[in-house]
Amino acid sequence: MMTIATTRPPAGTLIIGAGQAGLQLATSLRELGDTQPITVIGAETHPPYQRPPLSKAFLSGKALNDDLALRGPAFYEDNDITMICGERIEAIELHDADSSPGRARTHSGRTLEFDRLAFTVGGTPRRMSVPGSELAGIHYLRTLDDAVALKEDLNRAARVVVVGGGFVGLEIAAAATSNGKDVVVLEAQDRLMSRVVAPEMSTFYSEAHARRGTRIQLNAAVTGFRGSERVTSVELADGQVVDADVVVVGIGLVPHTELAKSIGVASDQGVIVDESGSTRIPGIVAAGDCAISAHRIHGQVRLESVPNAIAQAKTAAASLLGRESREPSVPWFWSDQADLKLQMAGLTIGYDQVVLRGDVAGEQFSALYYRDGQLTSIESVNSPRDYMAARRILEAGGTIPPEAGADIEIPLKTHLTR
Repeated sequence: MMTIATTRPPAGTLIIGAGQAGLQLATSLRELGDTQPITVIGAETHPPYQRPPLSKAFLSGKALNDDLALRGPAFYEDNDITMICGERIEAIELHDADSSPGRARTHSGRTLEFDRLAFTVGGTPRRMSVPGSELAGIHYLRTLDDAVALKEDLNRAARVVVVGGGFVGLEIAAAATSNGKDVVVLEAQDRLMSRVVAPEMSTFYSEAHARRGTRIQLNAAVTGFRGSERVTSVELADGQVVDADVVVVGIGLVPHTELAKSIGVASDQGVIVDESGSTRIPGIVAAGDCAISAHRIHGQVRLESVPNAIAQAKTAAASLLGRESREPSVPWFWSDQADLKLQMAGLTIGYDQVVLRGDVAGEQFSALYYRDGQLTSIESVNSPRDYMAARRILEAGGTIPPEAGADIEIPLKTHLTR
């Protein structure tokens, strides 16, 4: 009896997480010539959209819901990308010995097959567990639905308390202050943005926000919220009580790791990948806010930014197809707070020298950071030329002599050719 061998059709790539990284990964696969099926699935009911404007232009009324979409409906059809919104993956079953496809099961019981798998699941805001934290009027900002609810509450509020002096908290505070609200920022640490910028920049931003009318309180640990059904005030460890009509909490992001941990590729801190975006299991990658990636200088780091999500997604897509990626490994970030544009390249970790360049009082300057005489990072405020030049130099593996970095008569781009 003759046996006829059959070949099953490819199941393709399943991308779990329909944010910036997930869409970029799918787009990059197509740009690299991948013709196999691609499915992107996300728990939110909205197709992929921009998150950064949520804490800035959207709250200020300068951007509407429709302005946030990353791609129009025709894009997914034209590129043969299946987009599933409002579905959450609950379990994953990997390939077995007979090379059958892996399977993922959604909360509604739907089964999705895959040959390759990508985690671009992001994270969720870190929650407070102090007394009163369940009261109405206390907001966390991560999704478009979060932003819509916060915007409605802010429109009715006079007194706004922001818990957390990071990027998101300060962006919201700036937007609320510019709209005439009485705004207080409560930061538990001794400086603003302590996880992402150097002390010199923290001091500048504390003073700059104060000049614009936002009250900044450092070393302010929140111990509880007061109110019957809705929050009316915030209690601090020193006994102080701060009145509030609306509270916004921005104290960090907790990466979604449950699914990835279930198949052994993640810790509580994130999905663990190498420089190519690959996990320890072939054919499984991760990118974006959920990924802990190997960095050539700083070791294992997890970065929360759109540029990093895009770069990691491009790298991960190339890895899935067995290609090498030439994406630059220098991380870069930005934050718009009122009329202050902060742009950063590199990481301010382990520096031993800071060189200031420009007019700090005039709010147009850069801070160059060095370790053993080598440029490691730059933070620029309203100085895009300095930022772009230094970023290109860092990507090229170059440096700027410290004594020359302080001389505003010498454009930083001069050092790129050298």
